[in-house]
Amino acid sequence: MRVLVTGASGRLGRVVLPRLRAEGFTVRATARHPRPDDTTEWVAADLATGEGLAAAVAGVDAVLHLASSPNRRTHQIDVLGTRRLVVAAGQADVGHLVYVSIVGVDRVPLAYYRHKLAAEQVVAAGPVPWSVLRATQFPGFLEELIQRFGRLGPVIGDPALLAQPVDPGEVAGRLVAMLRTGPSYRVDEVAGPEVLRFDEAVRAWRAARGSRRPLLSVRLPGRLGRELRAGALVSATAPTGTRTWADHLADTYGGTGRR
Repeated sequence: MRVLVTGASGRLGRVVLPRLRAEGFTVRATARHPRPDDTTEWVAADLATGEGLAAAVAGVDAVLHLASSPNRRTHQIDVLGTRRLVVAAGQADVGHLVYVSIVGVDRVPLAYYRHKLAAEQVVAAGPVPWSVLRATQFPGFLEELIQRFGRLGPVIGDPALLAQPVDPGEVAGRLVAMLRTGPSYRVDEVAGPEVLRFDEAVRAWRAARGSRRPLLSVRLPGRLGRELRAGALVSATAPTGTRTWADHLADTYGGTGRR
């Protein structure tokens, strides 16, 4: 099966590409500028303008759409760019489009999440048979948040916020299975094996690093805080991953990473 992967150089894409190759897929990947690679065919394509998309989807059996731009031109790339990709894939008679989204896009009142939900709707309304996979947060992203909230010394955050981090490798495995199974015409979820409060995640992170940095509790106000404390970032379905936050910390810092 020949698969086009958008966003192939991103956090998830870097894990997905070798997994696809190991599973016997022929991989074509998009980038704004081509790059030399003996294992993957890279093609230039730009979701923001549509340039190169027709050539990128030509002759592929499926599209794995990972590309996203949370910090700039999000509507242009995530929503309108997804529409351009769906139209091009439909014209090329692509048999399956798999879109990766985020658990909580229908609950979290953030602009980026609204754009991801709109992109899901574009995929579902398009001419290409489709599947959507919503994933919970990656451990690396959770760690970046903790570091950002602790840049002034103490880690500042709402201790009751809930997260369910999932390993990118396990998401990649789920995506491979979805490509093999074919279009589901539904939105599925993948999540890690445990639900963590923010203070639990911070304590484990401090232990792994041998840090005494304190946690300064600040309650996140408004609807955003209420939704995150109520589990908007937690999957409503049974957990499917096996690798824990402690496993991530042990891989990163050594030791057990246990709280």
